[in-house]
Amino acid sequence: MKSRLISPILLWLAAVFLPALAIADSGKPLPNKPDLDKGITRIAFGSCVHQDHEQPIWKAINIERPDLFVFLGDNIYGDTQDMAELARKYQTLGANPGFQTLRQQSHVIATWDDHDYGADDVGAEFPQKEASRQIMLDFWGEPADSARRTRTDGIYTAHTYGEPGQRVQLILLDLRWNRSPLRGVSKAEYLLKKAPKKMGPYEPLTDTSAQLLGEAQWQWLEAQLRQPADLRIIASSVQLLPEFTGWESWANFPHERTRLFGLIDKLKVDGLFIISGDTHWSEFSRVDGAVGYPLWEATSSGLTEEWKAISPNQHRLGVAEHRNNYGLIEIDWTADQPSMTVSIKGQTGQVYMQNTLRLRDLRHPQP
Repeated sequence: MKSRLISPILLWLAAVFLPALAIADSGKPLPNKPDLDKGITRIAFGSCVHQDHEQPIWKAINIERPDLFVFLGDNIYGDTQDMAELARKYQTLGANPGFQTLRQQSHVIATWDDHDYGADDVGAEFPQKEASRQIMLDFWGEPADSARRTRTDGIYTAHTYGEPGQRVQLILLDLRWNRSPLRGVSKAEYLLKKAPKKMGPYEPLTDTSAQLLGEAQWQWLEAQLRQPADLRIIASSVQLLPEFTGWESWANFPHERTRLFGLIDKLKVDGLFIISGDTHWSEFSRVDGAVGYPLWEATSSGLTEEWKAISPNQHRLGVAEHRNNYGLIEIDWTADQPSMTVSIKGQTGQVYMQNTLRLRDLRHPQP
């Protein structure tokens, strides 16, 4: 009986502390991480890392030396209610040399999606979400007194970097803790009608009481959107702008998606850009007319995972790419008109797609 209790605890401790010890004992000098309070110019992001797969993409990412890396979810493939097993899978990721180098030289922040939360496409009903939360936050080094550990409705959080005029806000949402059940089609309908069109098994919910964020997170988000920022990045674990995939996305909760657009417009939130993961392909999306300026989204997925049956997306700009990829945002604060170049890159750092946006074009029209 006692041995059954000790084993999960030891595994949990190993998952949290062994990666850090491996770095400290490597014999290599630790490079100084950038001081984000002095400003930020290079933000990398990505999603969908299977801990048991080869991860050559870290080499290209580490050459970039990003100030900050944002993990958008599916940061491991846990898919278990056995918390000892979940801890083992984090330990496997933490022992990867390329991942260790990233944590040595760049700041890292993370939210989760379904597979690291606990199970494929799961939401509020997942019975082990509290235990999963603590294991996740321990692995990513969240302080013991962080609100993410104790609030009753999820791990959402925000970070702000830099001085006024060059201030960047990162908003990391939690799209799992409060999420209502999805509306799926029958297996026959999926196989006969949706799969041939490369679409997933879900349909938009007509029940406006269904939740994606939960009311407390909505109120928190509004408070964050009221904070001053020159560039504001919303990190969404699933896609926000695309409407036609049939997979998990904000489009399955159209009333929530519309509410977000309305909130951005009501508050006249400027400088907003969206990053997302989950899909196992990468693409840019843009929606015009929802707010006072074009809304852009860069989807980067996956760091190890690929899905060749890319779904339709009416809002896609250019082509999509299924090969392993990461995203990179490079901000030029020195230009007369500050701009950001957003790239999706492959395993050797090759550019798959790229767009440059002036920050002044991400603003509501002045009266």
